[in-house]
Amino acid sequence: MDFTKQLEELAINLFKIDAVKFGEFTTKSGMKTPVYFDLRVIVSYPAIMESISDLLYSSSLISLEYDHICGVPYTALPIATLLSVKAKKSMLMRRKEAKSYGTKKLIEGHFSKNQKCCIVEDVVTSGSSVLETVNDLRKEGLVVEQAVIILDREQGGRQNLEKNRVKMMSLLTMSELIKILVDNNCITKEIGVEVKNYLNSTKAPSVESSEVSAVNRLNMPYEKRAGVSRNSIAKQLFNIMATKKTNLCISVDLTSSVQILNLLEKVGEHVCLVKTHVDIIEDFNSDFVEQLKQMATKFNFLLLEDRKFADIGNTVSLQYSKGIYKISEWADCVTVHSLPGEGILKALNSASSDKSKGVFLLAEMSSEGNLITPDYTKATVKMAEKYPQLMTGFVCQNAATFDDPGLIQLTPGVQLEKPKDNLGQVYNTPEKVIENGADVVVVGRGIVASKNPETEAVLYKNILWKSYSKRILGKME
Repeated sequence: MDFTKQLEELAINLFKIDAVKFGEFTTKSGMKTPVYFDLRVIVSYPAIMESISDLLYSSSLISLEYDHICGVPYTALPIATLLSVKAKKSMLMRRKEAKSYGTKKLIEGHFSKNQKCCIVEDVVTSGSSVLETVNDLRKEGLVVEQAVIILDREQGGRQNLEKNRVKMMSLLTMSELIKILVDNNCITKEIGVEVKNYLNSTKAPSVESSEVSAVNRLNMPYEKRAGVSRNSIAKQLFNIMATKKTNLCISVDLTSSVQILNLLEKVGEHVCLVKTHVDIIEDFNSDFVEQLKQMATKFNFLLLEDRKFADIGNTVSLQYSKGIYKISEWADCVTVHSLPGEGILKALNSASSDKSKGVFLLAEMSSEGNLITPDYTKATVKMAEKYPQLMTGFVCQNAATFDDPGLIQLTPGVQLEKPKDNLGQVYNTPEKVIENGADVVVVGRGIVASKNPETEAVLYKNILWKSYSKRILGKME
């Protein structure tokens, strides 16, 4: 069978095993898409695995010079293993986070500096996942200039990789795959046209070159920061803010589910994030959760449960996924104290959930007389570095707390007028917190307790967005 016929057969088989889905989906980079590729299912189909590895080897690997193969974790690892055996080349494994014991390695395997490593990936949209692996390998002194992938979504990933000195070779492009499926009556021509129009109109965020020196995150637009973020929730949040032109988070500290839903119906279109305290809701139930999720989809905002987890890992894992609240099933992200140590992040990272997970670590607090010290803040930021895929950002008050532009500074304690309440909460103005590095700003009583919440939400949104726009242009006073 010739190469073209083999590719056609592979495309049809991927459709048959439901590795190609059509509908409405959200990619890792936070983009909405009418077509989604779930290549994790191929591990259950040895013949398809073998076909993919044969095609990748004959079309790409056989012509390249390299010493090692490294698959992007985790979907590409089985294919990388087969290619390593087929090519009789050493395989390296990149961990998503360094071990906290033993050698504490991020890259497993034997290698020497200046040796060449070829990357293997399943699907490329923006190229950010490939670049995460590339950057970690380069930090170890390896030369990484080639990536072979199964599918190119044709949304900017190839260009992003080239900016980072990585040449990408793909088995299929999205256009080629869709044409094969239409020609073989797997999908209708109408679906094919819809996907083609989507490709022409929707591109992934540009990913900044890893060769560029550290960029001041305060001057980077949200859409560019989405491209360098390693946490899927942070990517989504950056893109939502850029699309809706709002960096306002509302804290719905109400005790009635009806009150919360009524409030969100009024302000939902003006916020990027909704912060809840579910344990104060007196009539909490599963129907409320479903309505909350539907509203999040309707208005395109994410859900943050401000649980402030602070127990040992095993307990936190249960608090996150069990009990009456089942937070892991509906919350996009949660707040966490670093006080118990790394075990709390390890527990949340491994907690079972079909959802993407996000964590905001409390690095600073806005309450008067809190006991967090500068050393505690530094240790918190350091602890987060081992879990880049889990970390959405930090709850903090100052821009100097962290540098990574892919993380989000969530800042509470904001009101237009009142400087302090009678319980020790200190407030700052919207302009001040943006100047101090805030990316997402939390407003609670300033909106919730007002006579007209929607009017106040619009007022806060406009002031915050104007301040952010000035900041990225370097015009803050």
